[in-house]
Amino acid sequence: MSSCVAHAISDLTVRNDDWAEGPLDALVTVIEYGDYDCSDVRRAEPMVQAFRASLDDGVRFVYRHFPLQNKHPRAFEAAEAAEAAGAQGAFWAMHDALLAHPKAPTRVDLVRLAADLGLDADLFEAALDDHRYASAVEEDLASAARLGVGSSPTFFVNDVEYDDQHDPAAIRRAIDEALAAAR
Repeated sequence: MSSCVAHAISDLTVRNDDWAEGPLDALVTVIEYGDYDCSDVRRAEPMVQAFRASLDDGVRFVYRHFPLQNKHPRAFEAAEAAEAAGAQGAFWAMHDALLAHPKAPTRVDLVRLAADLGLDADLFEAALDDHRYASAVEEDLASAARLGVGSSPTFFVNDVEYDDQHDPAAIRRAIDEALAAAR
C-alpha cells in the first residue's frame, strides 16, 4: 500500500537550474531525488525511463541529486559528473549512462563515459578536479533536507511525496489523478 504526504514548500517549485524534461507550463510536475549508486534507484529506473518516454504535454519530469555519501562514497562525484556533462549539453545522456552502470563509476569510469558521450574530456576532468559543480549538488541536497527526504529514490507528484516508488502503475495513477485534479 502506498502512502502520500502533502508538502506546500517552495522547494517543490521547479528552479531554472533544475534538469527537467517536459513543458514549462505542465499541469503536473514529478520530481525525483536520486543517488547514482543506489540499488533502489537502479531498480526504479526502468519505470522512470518508461515514464520519461511517455511524457505528454501536461507532465514535466525533474531530476535532483540526493547522493547518500555515508552509504555511497562515490555518488557525490557521480552527481558532479552528471552536472559537468550537463554543462556540455549531455546531462540526460550521462544520467542514463550512470544509472545503466552496474555500480557507482570510479573516476576512470566517469572519464570513459564522458569520452563515450563525445564530451570534451579535458574540460570534463577539470570540472571534476576543481569541483566546479559541487554547489549544484549541494543545493539539491539542501532542498531534500528541507523537504525531509530520507531515502532514494524519493518522488514528488506536484506537492505530494510519493513513497511507493517501485510500482509503475501506482505512480502513473498518482500522475493521472494529479492531472485530473489540475484540469
